Amino acid sequence: MKAKGLVAGLDLGTTKVSAVLLDPGDNGRRSQVVGLGTCPSEGIRRGVVVNLEQAVGVIRRAMEEAEKSAGVSVEEVYVGVAGDHVRSLNSRGVVAVARPDHEISRADVDRVIELARAVAIPLDREVLHALPQDYCVDDQHGIKDAVGMSGMRLEAQVHIVTASATSVQNVVRCLNRAGLHVADLVLQPLASSLAVLDDDELELGVGLVDVGGGTTDVALFFGGSIRHSAVIGIGGTNVTSDIALGLRTPMQKAEELKLAHGCALAARVEQDYEIPVPGVGGRPPRMVSRRLLSAIVEPRVEEIFTMAQREFQRSDHSDLLGAGVVVTGGTSLMDGTAELAEQVFGHPVRVGAPIGVEGVTASVDDPRLATGVGLALYGAHRRENGQNGHRNGGFASRTFRGLRRWAMDFF
Repeated sequence: MKAKGLVAGLDLGTTKVSAVLLDPGDNGRRSQVVGLGTCPSEGIRRGVVVNLEQAVGVIRRAMEEAEKSAGVSVEEVYVGVAGDHVRSLNSRGVVAVARPDHEISRADVDRVIELARAVAIPLDREVLHALPQDYCVDDQHGIKDAVGMSGMRLEAQVHIVTASATSVQNVVRCLNRAGLHVADLVLQPLASSLAVLDDDELELGVGLVDVGGGTTDVALFFGGSIRHSAVIGIGGTNVTSDIALGLRTPMQKAEELKLAHGCALAARVEQDYEIPVPGVGGRPPRMVSRRLLSAIVEPRVEEIFTMAQREFQRSDHSDLLGAGVVVTGGTSLMDGTAELAEQVFGHPVRVGAPIGVEGVTASVDDPRLATGVGLALYGAHRRENGQNGHRNGGFASRTFRGLRRWAMDFF
């Protein structure tokens, strides 16, 4: 049965691939996750496809599991983009309002955004998003929606996100080979924010840190808009690797130890509490202090948060985190993570899980599902606003449209 009205989000992670099928709901009914599929990741490392065939296989398995649980088939998905190839910057565009009555139209807003996104970027990069932060009409600043206002000069501050064109093309190729159409590619921290942040946090100022397997996504919001975003090239897998090396145990066993006994704050662990650690190559297991495990985990998690703090400090709004910091992703479930994050960031910290969404077949109150649920919510918002994905248009045609509008403004 075809999925009518459902929205699919696909999170391509280093440790797992998650597919979420969302019923957006209507008439006051809350959004519901009606299908969920997860599969251990293969062929994807730190947001980049490294083995096409393996990646296609895990995408198919995750989608088939989600489709089976929902009893529908899906052809179109919203896909998350991460990896340390992602870059962002803030840009400004200015246009003259040419209408005789000086009323700003939607076309004027579209023109100023296109002009702001027409920044010089290398040929091997593609613009993923041009997200308006606020507008200025003549001398009036801080305007969120300029349509219908009167003015002679319209200015927009826009957050632009770019990614490696080849990495983007490989992701799209994987989805196409898996029999799926990419409705849109979405920056992962932007998607996660839709799932775990509320309107008050977005308005007061909040930092989002999504610690995934291979990467950590960072975003800063203020005044209801995204102000800074970045992707850090380390994540939970680095913690697992440290455990495997420090305790001389296989990677799979190190991951199990991290999930079952890991603590990001060694001071919280009793000194005499011991845990069994499997050996390598058939060697017998041995008993190790849990505090030793935590002493291995804490420095790496602290490093991740310190790098995220540096990203916040690069923003002009780093001192305006009135709502503190929200940490999400699988690593946020580790004991002591929120307390360590508070020490590093110097702000109140909470662990973020999807809010405002119900699960029909299983609970979705899990930080590990933040990106997948957020991608589906992003797609639902675009459909509600009558917006289609931009993958069909292609980068070259979008660039040409932007340059043509820029030329019409000034010549």
